[in-house]
Amino acid sequence: MKRSSIRVASVPNSHVYVRHIAPLMPEETNVIRLPDPVPAGGPVDPGVWWPPRMFDPQWISAHHAEFDVFHIHFGFDDVSPEVMRDVIHELRSRGKPIVYTLHDLRNPHHREPGAHEEILDILVPEADEIITLTPGAAERIRERWARTATVLPHPHVVPPQWFHRRPTDSPQFTVGVHAKSARANCDPLTVAQALVEIAGSYDDVVIQINVHDDIFDRSSHGYDPDLGRALRTLGSHRRARLIEHRRFSDEQLWAYLQGLSVSVLPYRFGTHSGWLEACHDLGTAVLAPSCGFYGQQQECFEFDLDEDHFDAETLAAALKTAHDTPTPAPSWSQRLSQRQWLAQQHSAIYSRCLDA
Repeated sequence: MKRSSIRVASVPNSHVYVRHIAPLMPEETNVIRLPDPVPAGGPVDPGVWWPPRMFDPQWISAHHAEFDVFHIHFGFDDVSPEVMRDVIHELRSRGKPIVYTLHDLRNPHHREPGAHEEILDILVPEADEIITLTPGAAERIRERWARTATVLPHPHVVPPQWFHRRPTDSPQFTVGVHAKSARANCDPLTVAQALVEIAGSYDDVVIQINVHDDIFDRSSHGYDPDLGRALRTLGSHRRARLIEHRRFSDEQLWAYLQGLSVSVLPYRFGTHSGWLEACHDLGTAVLAPSCGFYGQQQECFEFDLDEDHFDAETLAAALKTAHDTPTPAPSWSQRLSQRQWLAQQHSAIYSRCLDA
């Protein structure tokens, strides 16, 4: 049944993925998403959603009349199994269907998988509808929980105007490794060390290593001075350069990615990647690890890397292929059409939940 409007409590609403599964013009959909509640004790800056207040049974009790469907994406990193069960119970007692988009089979911020898997063991069986991004992830969901997930691709990440800013040709082939703030699933040093050696086989390849400057800040979650010093040493190599900087704004990030010939994902574990999607939007090639389902998410050049294994020869082969292969970029019209289609698919899934 086609409904005039469907009110959705998306957790969160302001994340770029969630914003881009809605059409560009609000009047083109019957889905209305609630704004993110201001975090308890948090600032009131636009776009602030962490930690999500919607993962609170009391919030659901107080606001249940304001939404029809509860859609979970991110934000439960620190939610205990007990609280998640209470959230599910409160939603059930209010007759609210639950949609869960499984982005991560393995949480990239957790060194050990146990806590995330415990929450998945609650969410996946309980959800009325499950969405994921790749066939491989859907197969894992079927194998582990005997649930069928709807596979919907990741929407565009960068804004429309960036699709018209194609980089100019450069005599250098710049290979980027971004250490970010030493996230749990990243091993930038191992990958960058291998790339610096591989770069010696080329006349035009330079390895650009970026790292957030909070790696040297004792008060920061990303504090890792040993890694910082090792990256500084590596950055002194004639085929490398190290850039230390504050976290990029979105505009700075798009400019950084578009200035690369290749972006290398140094992930030991993971499932899907918004970074990969942004590179695809910008026409930047990606070297992606064999863990997860990055190669199913978007076209990329894979090399062997996971928690137990790294093969530098496959990294060299992937770089050679990327070096010799032009990387096409999608047009904004292609990504816009996909976004409109994704909005329709989500509306249909919400309607199916409510009609069940």
